[in-house]
Amino acid sequence: MAILISAVLPIALAALVGVYIGRTFDLDLQTLARVNIYALLPALVLTSLAETTLALANAIAIFAAVLINTALLYLLAMGLGRSLKFSLDQQKSLIATTLFANVGNMGLPFVLFSLGQAGLERATVYLVGSSLVIASLFPIVLKGAGIRAGVSFTLRLPVFWSALAGLAVQVSGGALPQAIGRGVMLLSGGAIPIALLTLGIQLSRTPFVFGRYELFGAGLRLLVSPLLAYGAGRLLGLDGLDLQVVVLQSAMPVAVNSLIWVTELGGDTVRVARTIVLSTLLSFFTLPGVLWLSTL
Repeated sequence: MAILISAVLPIALAALVGVYIGRTFDLDLQTLARVNIYALLPALVLTSLAETTLALANAIAIFAAVLINTALLYLLAMGLGRSLKFSLDQQKSLIATTLFANVGNMGLPFVLFSLGQAGLERATVYLVGSSLVIASLFPIVLKGAGIRAGVSFTLRLPVFWSALAGLAVQVSGGALPQAIGRGVMLLSGGAIPIALLTLGIQLSRTPFVFGRYELFGAGLRLLVSPLLAYGAGRLLGLDGLDLQVVVLQSAMPVAVNSLIWVTELGGDTVRVARTIVLSTLLSFFTLPGVLWLSTL
């Protein structure tokens, strides 16, 4: 119980501060998101991968679990959307909310507070894998832009290049120059707080109106995804902390940034926003349960 409280309460507190700020001030949410995506998060990825003690084989297995889980979720969301005769925009939105988990804003702090630094290292590997897969897949699925456009978009992401730099430092056995390392560390320290404040601000601006569609989307993200991830992890031979992190990250609510993707590439933005809010609120109840089950 102490672990559950220590993992959930800090996230809830920071998010509530974000809700207060969002209701008090007229802030540009997109600017905050971009600061995190293009500056703070790449720094966190770079430092985490450069300093990780995680074996390469474990990192590859976690990345493979991300790929398998994403593929299964995509096929499931696409099949359900068509069988339930959703409109094209609703199908796109269901795919977006099912695939795009909040493994950064919420996943990293939750894993850090519940499983410690070793868990955070694995959660960062999951984050990098998920970010690269989603960045490559979404332009293809939501906009029909083709594989070339998806790969091109991925190559423009700082997270991709910071991941490569972090891996290069790790493989070489070296370290970042002290001055650069300190600067990157300063930036990385702001990634999780800003992410949680952004989450709270987004929650403060989304109306609390839900229906069967939102419940359906939240259920796929919070319940079905971790079950599929557990199966994928066991198939790949994952166990212990590796399997715990894969399951926990796959159980995160819908990512706030999915709304930005849908706005730019196509989909039902209203339903996506509502599903983000509902899944986030429900996750404060489902995540402790998933964490408890993962320790059995």
